[in-house]
Amino acid sequence: MSEPTKQEPTATKPEETKDSTAAVDFTKYKTAADIVNNVLKKLVALSVEGAKVFDLCVEGDKLIEQGTGAVYNKSVKGVKVSKGVAFPTSVSVNNTVAHFSPLSSDPSAGQTLAAGDVVKLHLGAHIDGFAAVAAETVVVGAGPTAPVTGRKADVLQAAWTAAEVAQRLVKVGNKNWQVTDAVAKVAAAFDCKPVEGMLSCEQSQNVIDGKKRIILNPSEAQKKEFETVTFAEGEVWGIDILVTTGEDGKARLEESRTSIYQKESTVTYQLKMKTSRAVFSEVQKKAGAFPFNIRWLEDEKRARLGLQEAVQHNLVKPYEVIFTPASTFVAAFHFTIALLPGGPALITHPPVWYKPELVKSEKQLEDAELKELLTKPLRESKKDKKKAKAESQDAKA
Repeated sequence: MSEPTKQEPTATKPEETKDSTAAVDFTKYKTAADIVNNVLKKLVALSVEGAKVFDLCVEGDKLIEQGTGAVYNKSVKGVKVSKGVAFPTSVSVNNTVAHFSPLSSDPSAGQTLAAGDVVKLHLGAHIDGFAAVAAETVVVGAGPTAPVTGRKADVLQAAWTAAEVAQRLVKVGNKNWQVTDAVAKVAAAFDCKPVEGMLSCEQSQNVIDGKKRIILNPSEAQKKEFETVTFAEGEVWGIDILVTTGEDGKARLEESRTSIYQKESTVTYQLKMKTSRAVFSEVQKKAGAFPFNIRWLEDEKRARLGLQEAVQHNLVKPYEVIFTPASTFVAAFHFTIALLPGGPALITHPPVWYKPELVKSEKQLEDAELKELLTKPLRESKKDKKKAKAESQDAKA
C-alpha cells in the first residue's frame, strides 16, 4: 500500500495484446476476486475481540492457497497455470497504515484484537498472473445495535465515500489527478486526510504495480515529479484508498519489522553471498513476480539474512510497515477495476463488513458535484451514452 516496486510488464505472446488483456482474461480476474471475497468473509467473521493478528494473517494466506488450488488445474499446452497469493494477508490495526503481517518470531506476533479496534484486512489472489487485490476495514465488536461513532465513524465513512467516488472517476479519458483531488475533497468533508504518498497502480499479467499511477495527498515535491496519466480502454487498476484522522496525513516508520517483500524484475545483480543466492532462488520459485511474506520461506532467520543483500542492491523491495501518530485511526478500502470496451467493471466485490447502518458519522459530504457523481452508476447505459453524445453535439452547434 505504500510505494511499491517499479516493474516492467512481462513479455506477452505474439497473439496477445494489451488491449485484449482486461476483456479476454476477465474470467481469470473474476475467479481470483471470488476467492478473495470468500477469504475476506471468513477473516471478517474471525476478527473478534481476543483474535491474534498473526493467526488471521496465516489463515488468510492458507485460505487463498486452498482457493486457488481448487481451480485451473488443467495444464495448458503442457504448462501448469500459475496461481496463488498476489498479496500476502496483512492485518493493520488503528494507526498502523498497512503491511502488518508478523512472523511467529517477531515481538509483535502476540498482538490481539480489542473491542473498538479499527482493523484493515488486505490480501490478493491471482490466476495465471491476473490478480485481484482487495482491502476493507472492520471495527471489532460494532454492529447494528452498537454502530461506529465519533472519529472512527468519520474516517471509515470518508474512506468508503472516497472509494465510491474513485470507482466512478477511474474511466477512459479521465486523468489520475482527478482521483487525487476528489479523494482529498471527500476526506476533508469528514475532517480527515488521505495518507500522504499512497499509490494506486495499473495492473497487467504478473504486475500489480505498473508504471501508470495515482498518488494520494502528495507533498509539494511529489506534485512536481509525479507523472500525469490518462486512463485508457483495456487497462486494469488496483485502487488503494487510505484515509486518516491525522491532521496532515503523514505516516512514518516505527519499530516494526518488515515481513512483506517483492522481487524487482527490472534490476539485475549477481548476489555475492551464498545465503543470499539461495534465498533469492527460493523467492523466485515460491512467489514469482508477486509480493511474499518471509513466513513462507523455509528458514525465517536465514531468509532475513539473505534478503539484506538483495534489498541493498534493489533486487527486492520491502513493503514497510508505517504508522500515523498515536491515537489517530486509518481506514482503507482497495478495489480492482477493469476498463472494458463496454465501460468500467469492478473485478473485486463490495466490502463484506461495511454497511451505512454500521457507521454513523455526524459529518457528511456537501460538495454538490461529488454528490451528483455518487448517484450515477459505474457504467453508463447505452441510452445515457447516446443522450450525452447528442447533448455534446448540440453544445458544439
